[in-house]
Amino acid sequence: MSPSIKYIPSDEHLPSSADVVIIGGGIVGATAAYFLARRGLSVALIEKGYVGCEQSSRNWGWCRQQNRDARELPLSGAAMRLWGELTAEIGTDLGFRRCGLKYATDDPKQLAEWEAWLDTARQFDINTKILSAAEATSAIPSVGRKWLGGVHSVDDGKAEPAIAAPGIAEGARAHGASIHQNCAAHGLDITNGAVTGVITEKGVIRTNAVLCAAGAWASAFCRRHGLRFPQASVRQTAMRTRPAPDIGDVIYTPDCALTRRLDGSYTMAISGKARLEITPQGLRYGKSFLPMFIKRLGAMEFGIGKSFIHGPEGLAGWGSAKSSAFERIRVLDPTAMPETVTDILKRVRKRFPALANIEVAETWGSYVDCTPDAVPVISAMDGISGFFLAAGCSGHGFGLGPGIGHLAADLVANDTPCVDPEPYSLSRLLDGSKVEVGAI
Repeated sequence: MSPSIKYIPSDEHLPSSADVVIIGGGIVGATAAYFLARRGLSVALIEKGYVGCEQSSRNWGWCRQQNRDARELPLSGAAMRLWGELTAEIGTDLGFRRCGLKYATDDPKQLAEWEAWLDTARQFDINTKILSAAEATSAIPSVGRKWLGGVHSVDDGKAEPAIAAPGIAEGARAHGASIHQNCAAHGLDITNGAVTGVITEKGVIRTNAVLCAAGAWASAFCRRHGLRFPQASVRQTAMRTRPAPDIGDVIYTPDCALTRRLDGSYTMAISGKARLEITPQGLRYGKSFLPMFIKRLGAMEFGIGKSFIHGPEGLAGWGSAKSSAFERIRVLDPTAMPETVTDILKRVRKRFPALANIEVAETWGSYVDCTPDAVPVISAMDGISGFFLAAGCSGHGFGLGPGIGHLAADLVANDTPCVDPEPYSLSRLLDGSKVEVGAI
């Protein structure tokens, strides 16, 4: 079941040419389109389904710097600033609120990790505070758990997954970008090693610059042109309640994570609970992901499902020149795992008596695309001039989205990058360097 989302119309005619074509209408593609169009470039944003239909509307809505890997902090700092600026510039409420994030735990190891992260926070001037046991209990009252302590990340917050990507895409259109939904990309038109166009199911768009922001589909698209991008997707489940009593805006506990939506409902999930489904692509890049799998072994389930055959990592893969997996699966929409939904409800009702009578409005599954080090790739692609990649967000893509989109736009337009792009280069995953697994 797909989560509720704001639908926007498509432009009627596919342009014959554009300065930049962006493949993928999620939060990254939409923000990149906005920042490129605002520069005065002609931009065509193409999406096989509809804008925001996959991971960009299936996440928790968190916008945070707290507990991020140090490599991501410059990008997350830019993203937090841009969330506010985008709301003002576009004139649409994207649900962005600096409401703060509150964490509580009874696990001494986890508390020690949060305390150790304060050294990183100081380096980047991040406003965060360790909570004592009494402060954590006051911030997140819970039945059956005795908190040892917690964290209050004061300036972090949330935005609204149901409206953010569509709202930003409409902002890009106001600056001249065109939006084309139900328009799958078959591949690139390449001449003498350089991009000269994008071949879509509705025709060819001539261009010298292409940004692939295709989320879980990015590695499959790159492989079509002989390019390696180590990427694996983990399957997660989340749910949304009907409007419920207010117990806080953004809450993390070892039992569950909760985000209050604009309509008073809650998005709920279990942090770290995911299923890694064995796929041909996963086997192809398994060695690269071994350090991550070892680090996350306790929180990961393994299995084989439909994704072994179908979807971005499956055997079905790409069809003929006239058909692609993009067209066969307009929206990557795995079902929610019923046992996980049951577990979420049991935990929430047990820990928070005020939510004992919550009603389920929606449940959904998603595939979170990861890199071996859990840091996104935002990079030019060696081997094809004019081809760029922004993917592998590893569950951080929504909150980081404006920062990723801005940096990708800078690289495509050959402008001064908003942050140092080196930590996000694809080459780090291909040159044999040791993989340092970041936070997820």
